[in-house]
Amino acid sequence: MRIPGTRTVIEPSFWRSALAAGMAAMICAGCGGQSAPEGGTTLQIKGSDTMVNVAQAWAEAYHQVRPGVRVEVSGGGSGVGIAALLRGTVDIAASSRDLKPEEAEQARRYTGREVRSFVVGHDALAVYVHASNPLEEIAFEQLADMFAEGGRIERWSQLGVTIPGGGDKIIRVSRQSSSGTYEFFREHVLGRRDFRLGSRDMNGSKEVVELVAATPAAIGYSGMGYHEPGRVKMLRVSPGAGRPAVAPTMETAMSGEYPIARSLLLLTLGEPEGEIRAFLDWVRSPTGQTIVRECGYVPLTPDERAALTAGR
Repeated sequence: MRIPGTRTVIEPSFWRSALAAGMAAMICAGCGGQSAPEGGTTLQIKGSDTMVNVAQAWAEAYHQVRPGVRVEVSGGGSGVGIAALLRGTVDIAASSRDLKPEEAEQARRYTGREVRSFVVGHDALAVYVHASNPLEEIAFEQLADMFAEGGRIERWSQLGVTIPGGGDKIIRVSRQSSSGTYEFFREHVLGRRDFRLGSRDMNGSKEVVELVAATPAAIGYSGMGYHEPGRVKMLRVSPGAGRPAVAPTMETAMSGEYPIARSLLLLTLGEPEGEIRAFLDWVRSPTGQTIVRECGYVPLTPDERAALTAGR
């Protein structure tokens, strides 16, 4: 997922749907944002493109619960959000990867505060191919041979796959290096090997899936919340030779059976207080977690919910 160069930040757009439990239920579909009343509070969230959909859905629903609070969401990648948090230009960073030790040290050195991480859901990092691709499963070794520097797999025929309509050369679709998805894939699938040159590096998670859907010979990785049935296929993934391949689902991500499951995080600089704390508590409430599920991600586990209830 390495992405050199500057990338354009995704501008916020709010997503509506219907949500039971005392408010209109929600689905992840775009709509215009609402302005906070004069004298209201604005919270800025920036970071993970994987989390843009669900964060925008939270923002829209939270405005209905607390009309005096406006939550503004933008993407750009987990690294971009964390950097903005450390500069003090946002209230919350959204991240689909863990904080790096050097980032934690920068926070302590330059601000005197610790970065707090809050798990707000889970995701299965899916491997996507075109819907017409006959391949059904893939192993970490094969993915590394496609995506990593020094990899030897360049054509679908090397995997015994014939792409309908022709096109044997594999089109690798990746993310920019500021992306938490890029970092997670590199660490957990490629064994921290560098990405090989020549991939199509996309700015956002949705763009990865859109390109794969339009390119029969393509393969890419993105959050399972961006799945478009009928246009793309999510492959079963094996963590190693001789080990079973597992489909990315809410159940396998929650159980840890799927080998590239990950946590979705909201980060604050120091202990959150006031409106920031209220928003985080709401995100992790049953209402906020229903939105996580509606957007195609995995809500907090029963154990995680119990820990929150116990105040741990």
